[in-house]
Amino acid sequence: MTAAPGQNLRINPDRLWDSLMDMAEIGPGVAGGNNRQTLTDADNEGRHLFRKWCEAAGLDMGVDEMGTMFARREGTDPRALPVYVGSHLDTQPTGGKYDGVLGVLGGLEVVRTLNDLGIKTRHPIVVTNWTNEEGARFAPAMLASGVFAGVIDQDWAYGRKDMDGKTFGDELKRIGWVGEEKTGARKMHAYFEYHIEQGPILEAENRQIGVVTHGQGLWWLEFTLTGKEAHTGSTPMNMRVNAGLAMARIFEMVQAVAMENQPGCVGGVGQVKFSPNSRNVLPGTVIFTVDIRSPDQTKLDGMRARIETEAAAICKALGVGCSVEAVGHFDPVTFDPVLVGRVRKAAEDMGYTHMDIISGAGHDACWMQKVAPSVMVMCPCVGGLSHNEAEEISRDWAAAGCDVLLRAVVETAGIEG
Repeated sequence: MTAAPGQNLRINPDRLWDSLMDMAEIGPGVAGGNNRQTLTDADNEGRHLFRKWCEAAGLDMGVDEMGTMFARREGTDPRALPVYVGSHLDTQPTGGKYDGVLGVLGGLEVVRTLNDLGIKTRHPIVVTNWTNEEGARFAPAMLASGVFAGVIDQDWAYGRKDMDGKTFGDELKRIGWVGEEKTGARKMHAYFEYHIEQGPILEAENRQIGVVTHGQGLWWLEFTLTGKEAHTGSTPMNMRVNAGLAMARIFEMVQAVAMENQPGCVGGVGQVKFSPNSRNVLPGTVIFTVDIRSPDQTKLDGMRARIETEAAAICKALGVGCSVEAVGHFDPVTFDPVLVGRVRKAAEDMGYTHMDIISGAGHDACWMQKVAPSVMVMCPCVGGLSHNEAEEISRDWAAAGCDVLLRAVVETAGIEG
């Protein structure tokens, strides 16, 4: 029996790993990971290295007005829409070497492997680096892909500010990556994204491949609490307007709401800004973002409504002002069943252990599913640890997922001849 086209293809695991390590040298963190936040000088340096590698692989680079990079390998059919493969190169302030980067360089490795073997595909293949996926510097996350999908206004995106008041648009211009392409003008045949799991399930179940069937929905709710700055030593307890106390009670409430909506819901806070942020001054202003997620739309929206209502009551009881802005949101996602089936079959045919999984994190693929059939492939990460400089995967895990990515992309793009 003759093997199906592409069935025996394998990537070069050493080349993929070496590329990951080379990129990790740019924007090093303080504990072995990376700090390559979007639109920083380190991000700029990483972009130039990626472009250099793409040009060496014979790819044609395009850049849109949001700074997203599209490296195209031509297909044999000029009428066929491209198959896109991508993720992001930006990191958290204390990020790992693989979150996002694996998907971009995995896509590049797919192309390099096809080049090595002289394989042509009917559909073009486009390797993509989306701008500001993390949302660490400019909220919300998945900003450029959101503009591409038409769910975020580009002018609004350009006006997003970091904690120092610098705008996305100005910083994109500063590092020289404002492209000429209109954002969202490109058409897709399909979209693939390869990513580390960012959770403990695959490792715990001893599975090499996660076949991502769904993605959780998300709300990012930015609270601004307004109290009264006062001396912590000389202000009587019953005369304080303590925004910090209100924040603490809201934190406890968010935890309770998430626990009461189990299974399948999470909630927490990862960023807080106190003002004036002095040891002996009660804060006049506290700003923080509540992150809630669930694959269940009803639970997700119910959590948001309850958190906002109870936060307002907490603040009123303490005399603290309270305002809230939704700075990030996407609904739960169901990925394309045909592409999901191709990923699952690729894992089976190549002998890799696998399981269906729901992504707990947001990814650019969540927006791309609104544009074209989309799917994600995941590999395990040690201890499920991510958004942490100690994030780690193995060379074998990276290679297995990229093998599956290659097989599924080639099946979708079609081998010519």
